[in-house]
Amino acid sequence: MGRDNDSYQQGFILLGFSDRPQLEIILFAFILVFYILTLAGNTAIILLSIMDARLHTPMYFFLGNLSFLDLCFTTTIVPQLLWNLWGPEKTISYYGCVSQLYIYMVLGSTECVLLAVMSYDRYVAVCRPLHYTVVMHPRLCLQLVTVSWLCGFLNSFVMCPQTMQLPRCGRHTVDHFLCEMPALIAMSCEDTMLVEAFAFALGVALLLVPLSLILISYGMIAAAVVRIKSAAGRKKAFNTCSSHLTVVSLFYGTIIYMYLQPANSYSQDQGKFLTLFYTIVTPSVNPLIYTLRNKDVKGLLFFYDYGDFSEVGKTTSVKL
Repeated sequence: MGRDNDSYQQGFILLGFSDRPQLEIILFAFILVFYILTLAGNTAIILLSIMDARLHTPMYFFLGNLSFLDLCFTTTIVPQLLWNLWGPEKTISYYGCVSQLYIYMVLGSTECVLLAVMSYDRYVAVCRPLHYTVVMHPRLCLQLVTVSWLCGFLNSFVMCPQTMQLPRCGRHTVDHFLCEMPALIAMSCEDTMLVEAFAFALGVALLLVPLSLILISYGMIAAAVVRIKSAAGRKKAFNTCSSHLTVVSLFYGTIIYMYLQPANSYSQDQGKFLTLFYTIVTPSVNPLIYTLRNKDVKGLLFFYDYGDFSEVGKTTSVKL
């Protein structure tokens, strides 16, 4: 992979929020709190989905993978960000920047596809409940998760070298708090139209295609719910899908705005706060969204606190 020798020797300076020094301490406390919530919430979901046989179902298998993604996604960014916010040192090594970009893009791309996979699971649960255990068998679940990860690695291994080999003519100041692709492309001193076009095409494939599949799934779910005569049945179907739909809205709403626009129209200040939202806030609230609407997870958490399993594990499951 080609690289700018100056950037290789000096690394990069992450400006982050240094233009607003009065916000840095506030942001440090804010991000630290949300990071602790992310660690606690997602770790709890992963452990519960592994340790308790009652949660060895397709939905919790996918949810455990989503929690693992969110945990790694945030950990890739937050320690470096907290270090930069705490003191005057804002640098990141060349290899640190490359590693952050690679891992960040793998995890972000994988999550895009995984959310589409989870929407298919919800479609089968609502629209084909009698065939759910047959359709969502363990091998298919594992294959769907594997495809999600392969898509993430493919996108990263294609776009990261294209981004890092752009000539920067000695520039090593990144106007962001992490090594993110749009910010690194904007640093280039030459025409980036080809790289931007390639990034846009992959963005359509990994953002709009999964989102379209999600919308199709929920369109079919909505049609099925309308046909349910009882109010209790409609409420149950809504509760089955509402958590995932909320997570999809939070994640896709910001990330599509970030990546499906030309780099020359990229607003750095706006981009920083949007990135802060989907990399720090969203991973911390995802466990909360799922547990608040999920009787199984709430019941398990209650059991570990008070030793009561009376209301847990009453749903039909497919063992994984």
